[in-house]
Amino acid sequence: MYGLIGRMFAKPGTRDALIAILTEGSSAMPGCRSYIVARDAKDADAIFVTEVWASREAHAASLKLPSVQSAIARGRPLIARFDTYFETEPVGGVGLV
Repeated sequence: MYGLIGRMFAKPGTRDALIAILTEGSSAMPGCRSYIVARDAKDADAIFVTEVWASREAHAASLKLPSVQSAIARGRPLIARFDTYFETEPVGGVGLV
């Protein structure tokens, strides 16, 4: 499996709109085992995204999907900056098969 964990900052006042874009259609990504978008409880503009994919290739293929390309185009103007980013190798846990 291939995993990603990252934090980004929305432009002030746009976090909920960015979360809506990030989560719409997220269930239709082949190879995606888990895709979680979470609000940072300590920062009103920060968002965490945690992803688990069947493989690095499945993640790369998802970035070419029209729905993902559309979400990127619509979400990019709402992002102030990207912060910490980690690539991981998930080995198990609740909800992962």
